[in-house]
Amino acid sequence: MTDDMTTTIDRPAPGIPPGARIPPGANEDDSRRFTLSALTEDSRVTPNDELAAWLAERTEANRFEVSIGPISGLAGWRIDPERGDLSHESGRFFSIEGLRVQVDERRWAQPIINQPEIGILGILVKEFDGVLHCLMQAKMEPGNVNTIQLSPTVQATHSNYTGVHGGRPTRYVEFFRAPRAGRVLVDTLQSEQGSWFLHKRNRNIVVETEEDVPGHEDFRWLTFGQIRRLLTADNVVNMDSRTVLSCVPFAAPPSDAAGEGADRGADGDGYRAALCRSMAGAPGRHTDDEVLSLLTEARIRQRLVQRTIPLDEVEHWRRSDEEITHEDGRYFRIVGAEVTATNREVASWSQPLLDPHATGVAAFLVRPIDGVLHILMQARTEAGSLAGAELAPTVQCIPGNYRGRPAPPYLAEVLAAPAERIRHDSIQSEEGGRFYRAQNRYLIVETPAGFAPEDVPEDFVWITVDQAMGLLRHGNYLNVQARSLVAALPTTW
Repeated sequence: MTDDMTTTIDRPAPGIPPGARIPPGANEDDSRRFTLSALTEDSRVTPNDELAAWLAERTEANRFEVSIGPISGLAGWRIDPERGDLSHESGRFFSIEGLRVQVDERRWAQPIINQPEIGILGILVKEFDGVLHCLMQAKMEPGNVNTIQLSPTVQATHSNYTGVHGGRPTRYVEFFRAPRAGRVLVDTLQSEQGSWFLHKRNRNIVVETEEDVPGHEDFRWLTFGQIRRLLTADNVVNMDSRTVLSCVPFAAPPSDAAGEGADRGADGDGYRAALCRSMAGAPGRHTDDEVLSLLTEARIRQRLVQRTIPLDEVEHWRRSDEEITHEDGRYFRIVGAEVTATNREVASWSQPLLDPHATGVAAFLVRPIDGVLHILMQARTEAGSLAGAELAPTVQCIPGNYRGRPAPPYLAEVLAAPAERIRHDSIQSEEGGRFYRAQNRYLIVETPAGFAPEDVPEDFVWITVDQAMGLLRHGNYLNVQARSLVAALPTTW
């Protein structure tokens, strides 16, 4: 494998029939090209049998060290003597502050990451012999479980790509900042983890280029199909890649492009056919207007009141020189990190990281309704939400946080699901730049045969895949965990 970005492939890929349904508002030709690439599961540009070796080689080629230690004394960071907030001395990047929250009748206070900048999560795509390839980066993040994961071409905060850190410029960022030479295929602002970030959003953007792109050893061109395969493995494709992938408006695949295990499922042989109908715009249980109305009702009913407060005034949380932690050990803690990464824009730095208490669970329950696959989503309001409730997975929680309290709806059903009803099951990392070894178990689970679709709690709604893709053209409708699961749906084709 070389760094030549002009390599071509000559193996034919499966075609997409002209009659395929295109997601609302999407460019018809682009949607078919996305799906063509998603069905191309190998490439001579970056062959599958070289991928693992390349990722391992990039890990070995650079020096990566992350040392977790006290939050006091982090170089470049200061604790406000009056408020107790933890912030960077430049006034940029992010800060750890206090937040007082009320959602309907529930009230609490907690530490929160305040990062008001909008970053870029951008994937550059280019055709090689008629098949779109994504320029993906082997990127180290200090909070990653396994150090390096596949990230978008550009994954950078505004402070980083404008050079506040004084380090090397962000590679390829010129393709994503106006004026740019390429053609924009996807461009939307999407939220991040509302439980841990205050009003955080990033620009999710896909740009196509026809230019020659200079090569670099940390980057490789992959088809959407190769990335789709990697999404079935644990901790390979990072969260920022997954959220961008979820916004890509794939056309429904042709009916003869059966994936591995396509005829397996609780309903005998109907799962994949129901999924294709769901992607192809078959009528759902609720109209688009009804789905939006339910979300609006939830935003009114789950009345959200937020007020930032000094970190020193957050009840039930304790701060020492070592960490900030909840008094009963649940939820998360804030720790310090000293980082060395020789291939990053800055070779070493210090920062706080949010360390969750345990691995979480994020799951879609799915089932055919009138032959069309539907996803059960919940309207969920989180502490740092910008617009109130967003559509979230059926189950989204850290189970250990509920000890001594009633568990969330459907958690037991998801965790007890037999293997024949599980369509996707992987452990995936969350934002490694702000969270320390934060992971969720992502599941797509078919409901049992006797499950009554009409018997769901208030604030839950059945939507089709086509409806989800339509909502993803806009921000603040699907939360980041739901987007990771939408990105995983193509693994079940």
